[in-house]
Formats: sequence, structure tokens, C-alpha cells
Amino acid sequence: MGKSIKIFLNYFLGPIIFVWLVYSMVKQIRQQPDLDTHLGYILEAAYGEHAWKFWLVFLLMLMNWGIEARKWQVLLLPIQKMPFLRAFKATLTGVSFAMNTPNRIGEYGGRMLFVDEGNRLKSVSLTIAGSFSQLIVTLIVGVAGLYVLSDALMQKEQLSGLAIWFKSIRWMLVIITLVCLLIYFRISWIIKGIERLPGLTTFIQHIAVMEELSVTLLLRVLSLSLLRFIVFTIQYNLLLQVLHVGVDVWVGFWLVSVLFLCLAIWPTIAILELGLRWEYSLFLFSLYSTNTVGIYTAATAIWLINLVVPAMAGSLFLLGLRIFKKGKTPDPTPR
Repeated sequence: MGKSIKIFLNYFLGPIIFVWLVYSMVKQIRQQPDLDTHLGYILEAAYGEHAWKFWLVFLLMLMNWGIEARKWQVLLLPIQKMPFLRAFKATLTGVSFAMNTPNRIGEYGGRMLFVDEGNRLKSVSLTIAGSFSQLIVTLIVGVAGLYVLSDALMQKEQLSGLAIWFKSIRWMLVIITLVCLLIYFRISWIIKGIERLPGLTTFIQHIAVMEELSVTLLLRVLSLSLLRFIVFTIQYNLLLQVLHVGVDVWVGFWLVSVLFLCLAIWPTIAILELGLRWEYSLFLFSLYSTNTVGIYTAATAIWLINLVVPAMAGSLFLLGLRIFKKGKTPDPTPR
């Protein structure tokens, strides 16, 4: 790559991407229906009787993404050590890229920019492994939620005549979850199988690093994913309490679990998924509460706090990012 191109990428690409990300996010946010109304309710919650719960949700947002950064830091160990603060910046930058891409695939590219040049493509496969661990936790807890809430769900008019289909979907999700667990803990077998296929040498050298992920490390990553999921549910339950949605904490945990399961299995773009969050939230939480405004506002608040705010912060880190560093040369050999 020519020196002039490297200079451009180092000093101008970050600001250009920053401007594009901020513009696209602001544009999409402004197009969300009834957002002004919900923002008004959110501001009331921020200064109301239980305001401490609202601000605790913000602190838990930092914990949420801090756990994700730690998880990624652990996954990167086979290829390089990364300081926690840099991993945290990379994670939030990944969120900013993910907001404008289907199923948040842009997250991989955003994080990759913070990895040493020779390890960037390898880091993508490790990021996928981290996302896969989070999906597995979502499937396990979400499917459990479907069983816990099955009687209540069957009372919904939309599902009342679909009991057989509902049971079939639950069993199908159980099977999918078990298959995902098998793949996750036996990923080295899959890599070895791919290595036998002809014409994939270049591809293999970037994914072979996953063979070095021990069962102990994978369990550690899965535990961090579970901890992050618990933080999710605490955040949501706190917002439900602040907004006077009368749902028991235990029931709220399972409702949120099923909600995240629905969001995980339905492909969407993060910046556009607010409407989907409203539909799923109303469908589930209306089983136990008639506070429609509170349900909608809680969904809006969690979307803003957990996704939009971190994405905005992550885009700022691009301003000082250098894509290429002096003295760094790509490592062409697989590890």
C-alpha cells in the first residue's frame, strides 16, 4: 500500500467515518415515531421519585459493555494482549459500526481497527466466537422463559389456537440450542474439517486461531456472556419499576429473556429495531400490565441507553484512531 494512501487512512478515514456514523444515527433516530413523547417520559423518570434507579441503569450500561470488553480481551489472548481500556474503546466503536448494519455485522469491522495489523482478520473470527457465546446464553435463558411463561402466553388471543405450533417451536429451539452448544465447545473439530477442504488456505489461516480456544477459556467467555445477560435483565427491570409497569421482578426476568430471544432470532438493523422492540415488548409485558405508555417508554429507554449512547461514544474514538502504526508489520503466519 502506498505511503500517501496510508497517510490518508491514518489521518482522514477516522474523522470521515465519524461524521458518517453520527449523521446516519441522528437521521435515523429523528425518524423514529413518537420518540419525542417517549423522551419526555424518560426525562420525567430521570428526575422523579425513583430517579436513582434510572441513573443506576446508566451505570449498569458501563458494566454491560465493560463485561463485553473483558470478554473480547479474553478471546484475543491467543493472538495478542490488549489493555482493557483499548478493548473497551474497540467494543464501543464496534457498536457504532453495528448500528447501521444488518444483524450488527459491522461490529466486527469496528473492533478490528484496534487490533495490531497482522492480527486483524484473525480477530474477526474471535469476535464471532464471542457473539456466538452471547447468542447461546440468550437461547438457553430465552427458551427457559418460554417454558416458564407458556401458560400466560397461551392466554394471548394471537396464540390461543396455536398450542401445537408453540410447543413445536419450543422443541425446535431446544434442539438448536443444543446444536449451538456442541458447535461452540467443539469448534476445533469444525476448523480441522474445514482445513481438509481444498482452495481455502488463505481463509483457514485467519480462522485457525479458534483451534487454540480451550474449553476452559470458552467456559470463561460463556460465563461472562451470562453475567452480561443478567445485567441486561436488571437494567430492564429497573426501568419497568421507574416507569410504573407493574411486573414482578421474577416474572420480569423471564419476560425480558423471551424479548431478547425474539430480537436475537429476527434479523434487523440496530438503528431501525426500535419499532420491533415496541411490538415484542407490548406483546409480552401486556400479559401482566396495562401500562402501555410505560412499556413503550422502557423499550425506548433501554434502546437509547444500551445502544445509541454507546454508539455515539464509540464513534468519538475514531477521531484519534491510527489505522497503521509505525514499526508494525503484518504477521503472515497463522497461529
